[in-house]
Amino acid sequence: MRRWLIAFVVLLSAAAAVRAQNKLLTIDDIYDPERRVNFGGTPSAGIRWLKDGDHYLQNKIDPQSHLPQIGRVDAASGEAVPFYDAAKMEAAFAKLGGFGSEEARRIAHRPTYQMNRSETAVLINHDNDLFYYEFGGDRAVRLTNNPEPEEGEEFSPDGRMVSYARGNNLYVIDLTEPRERALTNDGGPKILNGRLDWVYQEELYGRGNFKGYWWNPDSTRIVYLRIDESPVHEFAVVDHIPHFQNVETTPYPKAGDPNPKVRLGVINAAGGPTRWIDTFKYQPEDLLIVRVGWTPDGKKVVYQAQNREQTWLDLNFAEPASGKSDTILRETTKAWVEVMGEPEWLKDGSFLWFSERNGWKHLYRYGADGKLIAQVTDGRWEVRGLVGVDETNGFVYFNATEHSNIAAHSYRIKLDGTGLARLTESEGTHLVRFNSKFTYYVDSWSDAATPTQTSLHSSDGKLVRMIEENKAAALAQYKLGKVEFLQVKTRDGFLMDAMMIKPPDFDPTKKYPVFEHTYSGPHAPQVRNAWGGNSYMWHQMLAQKGYIVWICDNRTASNKGVESTWQVYRNFGELELRDLEDGLEWLKSQPYVDGSRIGLSGWSFGGFMTAYALTHSHSYKIGIAGGTVTDWRLYDTIYTERYMGTPQNNPEGYKKSAPLNAAKNLSGKLLLLHGMIDDNVHMQNTVQFVYELEKAGKQFQLMVYPKSRHGVNDPQLVKHMQTLMTDFIVNNL
Repeated sequence: MRRWLIAFVVLLSAAAAVRAQNKLLTIDDIYDPERRVNFGGTPSAGIRWLKDGDHYLQNKIDPQSHLPQIGRVDAASGEAVPFYDAAKMEAAFAKLGGFGSEEARRIAHRPTYQMNRSETAVLINHDNDLFYYEFGGDRAVRLTNNPEPEEGEEFSPDGRMVSYARGNNLYVIDLTEPRERALTNDGGPKILNGRLDWVYQEELYGRGNFKGYWWNPDSTRIVYLRIDESPVHEFAVVDHIPHFQNVETTPYPKAGDPNPKVRLGVINAAGGPTRWIDTFKYQPEDLLIVRVGWTPDGKKVVYQAQNREQTWLDLNFAEPASGKSDTILRETTKAWVEVMGEPEWLKDGSFLWFSERNGWKHLYRYGADGKLIAQVTDGRWEVRGLVGVDETNGFVYFNATEHSNIAAHSYRIKLDGTGLARLTESEGTHLVRFNSKFTYYVDSWSDAATPTQTSLHSSDGKLVRMIEENKAAALAQYKLGKVEFLQVKTRDGFLMDAMMIKPPDFDPTKKYPVFEHTYSGPHAPQVRNAWGGNSYMWHQMLAQKGYIVWICDNRTASNKGVESTWQVYRNFGELELRDLEDGLEWLKSQPYVDGSRIGLSGWSFGGFMTAYALTHSHSYKIGIAGGTVTDWRLYDTIYTERYMGTPQNNPEGYKKSAPLNAAKNLSGKLLLLHGMIDDNVHMQNTVQFVYELEKAGKQFQLMVYPKSRHGVNDPQLVKHMQTLMTDFIVNNL
């Protein structure tokens, strides 16, 4: 009887396990703000090495207060203590006038802070004013009290001053006084000092980064950009939700139109006149200043300059006192030159430099005089990013695609280019962060089916301990399709990476419809062996509904060297579509695929690609195009002209690349989506496309999302959009 009972219990447990793995996904599981399931688990967040190299900071939620708490963790042992006394910090802010107790509490429990280099104090931007607090202190200091917001705030390198932009002028506060002083005074709606405009932050310095000034190492001088918006046409974005509409008017240079004029100036932190860097060898209307910094000794300003069509890039050194400027090296390629980052300086004055000159992104070492010493990395693979340089032991650490094009791994190599070694072993995507001593690194790893896990390793790659295994138990309850990675050849032999999710109850004797996701833009792969979050779970939901999910990176999106993207130069759409269709030819040759039921979807460049495909081919039964560029003349100068040239120099290319001009050829059912206050790809793109479709008698569906910009982020609207997309697919595919 006992054996029978044990067997019965085992059978019940097995049946329960099967049931637990048979749950089907719903929109609510993935997107409902109140009922969504945490599929990604709780990966370690906010890990940041401290300067001592033996400890790092890590965010945790305090189990009692349920508020973020920053812990100071001993790397080797994992022992953690609070990094600062949050109660003291809360009390210090509560003493300041105008702060409620709950507001002070939130400030004292932020998940991250901007610290000075000595890691003893923080700079806080709260409610558009700046505050200073020293850890362990009883007093917080209000630095500004102004209705205008401060932007781009940071500590000086010595930690004695704070700088920021306000009203498009540059300011400094000496923390020992504290007293504010303006370094510039001509800022206004059209003149920006130390603050980037829309197109510079979006396309050159990083989305959301409007800071346009840089301290020298000894904290005595600042180099800054002065941007003149006077030549730039303005664009109005209208928010229709307020009773009286809110109209944002932003200078936005469209392809072929004037760019902002830019100058580079140096000013003393104590004030005084600006010394302008001599950039007069460049035509002002043809000049982009794409990176700025200083040499480590602070004796020279380092800046990178390009022409507006970005066919070359100059690395320049300038004397801050005289403004005299010399070009150290010039980058050119067969097509365009992209900004690769700033020089990585070594102790002897030499520097590491990224270049794509041979068609692949690699590291080169240059002397202080700009003469090439050696190529450090080489091969038909790419360096994705520099992690750090351990000069003591002569190693360069970096992330690269040497092992896999769809998953970055971490490597080290000697400064002379010998001894290449891969540090990360497990298949999947790795992101590593080294400590200052280069004795440990933290590895954040995931693959297509596994949310991010975090581990600590010694510098040679050996595991020291797991920091967060992050098992994400919810995933095990659902019936999910297997992710398959494969490669498909184009008609001319290029090997494209692809990813497929089949229905979990896949039957090879049946024929399935296909839902394809794409982006297709230059150097922007979508096939990645990495955790894909909610998008991945939505694709799994479609697979459960009986669709094969297909992602195939056309060559120009593949990240297989910039040489693979040069073929698209001055002609968006045609080659990308040909590659996607070559992928479909392979797919349709499989006996389990219904080639008459294939859908395509994408956002931004992917929206353009979807609209282009449905107006230039008959391969797709349906398309969902979001945030769509429908005519490249409507998009910004810096991105568009890099790949297309100007409309004046390439009128035929612009004409051929515009779905707008082929609206009469629409084939298949089309759903258009757009954020109504999109300040990046303006809704004008979709409106003009709609007008052409209507004039051509073409039926389509349209959904707009108020108060949404280039992405729909409001959780309620996201759920609405994903529900709409799902229904559109189910009803039409």
